[in-house]
Amino acid sequence: MKNSFDIRMLNPAEISLSRNKGGVLQGVIDGQTYEEIVVYRAFPFKHATSYISIRKAGGEELGIVHHIDELDEESAFELNKELQFRYFLPKVTRVDSVKNKSGLWLWELQTHLGTTKMAMRNLHEHLQYPGGGRIILTDLNGKRCEITEWQALDSHSRNQLKEVL
Repeated sequence: MKNSFDIRMLNPAEISLSRNKGGVLQGVIDGQTYEEIVVYRAFPFKHATSYISIRKAGGEELGIVHHIDELDEESAFELNKELQFRYFLPKVTRVDSVKNKSGLWLWELQTHLGTTKMAMRNLHEHLQYPGGGRIILTDLNGKRCEITEWQALDSHSRNQLKEVL
């Protein structure tokens, strides 16, 4: 009997991913056809292109892809595209302001998609530091943004961040 905690690494040569006419990710894994496949990153912030969980639409895990680059070109393209949909994170290009008002931290940010505002009760619950200068911000409503390298931002942004980091 298979242990539910066993990790099954998939053979990249036995994986073929594509999209159906409706745009749903589908594939053939170990000779078995799946009409809909769902994907998750095991380590979403540290290893964005490694250890990708491939699952049936109902959630049952089929196995783990060690690294996207091991797949054929079309499968790698479709897997990357699906991960971008699932882990959509606007990239912060500038921090206009960070203020503490009435117990809330109010952020005004510029992202690659435009201006956004975020509100947080406390910083230690709403900021994640996955490493390499990255900061993931999550507001009270679950909206998220990513600062890919805070030290690479302009001096005004860095000054705003130094007050809270």
